[in-house]
Amino acid sequence: MAVPMVGDPGFVVGADISLEMITSARARLEAPLYWPVNADGQALPFKDGAFDAVVCQLGLQFFPNPAAGLAEFHRVVRRGGMVAVCVNSTPDRLPMWGHLRDALDRFLTQDQRSVLALSWSLADRARLERLFSEAGFQDIRVEQVRREGTIDGFDDYWAPVEEGVGQIPQTYRALGESDRRAVREEVRSRLARYETRDGKMTMAVETLIASGRA
Repeated sequence: MAVPMVGDPGFVVGADISLEMITSARARLEAPLYWPVNADGQALPFKDGAFDAVVCQLGLQFFPNPAAGLAEFHRVVRRGGMVAVCVNSTPDRLPMWGHLRDALDRFLTQDQRSVLALSWSLADRARLERLFSEAGFQDIRVEQVRREGTIDGFDDYWAPVEEGVGQIPQTYRALGESDRRAVREEVRSRLARYETRDGKMTMAVETLIASGRA
């Protein structure tokens, strides 16, 4: 979405600490204005004030030190530039992932539970606002955004889980076959409440979007 916004005079840099994510992004987006960079969000390899805007989509909650990440975002954006981050709300407000997390719980070690908990670690409006303020941002806003969508049914929902798309699905894929089958059936039962009469599934997803100006 960002590429057409910047137009011919601009460019978009996509940064991720995972080389696999960068490789996948390049395969999906062959735009000359898009530059993929393998980089740590807490130590960005860019000069001060290099960008007009920074957007972090569902990533900041996984940073070992989110405050350090926001400090870097503040450093690389020009004075007056905008920084915005999107993070997950609480599991109960994200049924497509919350129910899967709950079904996985009994098969996981405490360390694995702690890793999955990072998915919701910034689901606190007051904390997000404080982190932005401490990083030096002005005109800070934190909004709860709820969107509802419809998919073709449980199999449509489950396909990317089986493919291991995302942290929680990767945890599922690491289980043995019988445990995976048990998790799948529990999630199917839990999500039955979201099924419509035509066999489709309608679920809402809530995120927090925080923004501020440097």
